[in-house]
Amino acid sequence: MIDPTSPIPRWQQAHAILVDRIRAGVYPPGSRVPSAVALSAELGISTPTAQKALRQLREDGLTYTVPGFGSFVTDRTPT
Repeated sequence: MIDPTSPIPRWQQAHAILVDRIRAGVYPPGSRVPSAVALSAELGISTPTAQKALRQLREDGLTYTVPGFGSFVTDRTPT
């Protein structure tokens, strides 16, 4: 999953994994994506690193956040 020896920053690797999962329908539109804490445990990265990956998904327009509920996949089809 995350390659600690890669020159690609870990947050970018995590972001790429999440984008792939959205494209593959693992997280379909309207579904909740894992929290930063859950991602950090799953991928073996720090919580701030996971937060940065999730923030980039929002900036890409692939997710939106509902305070107190989490982040959800938008209806936009990723390219």
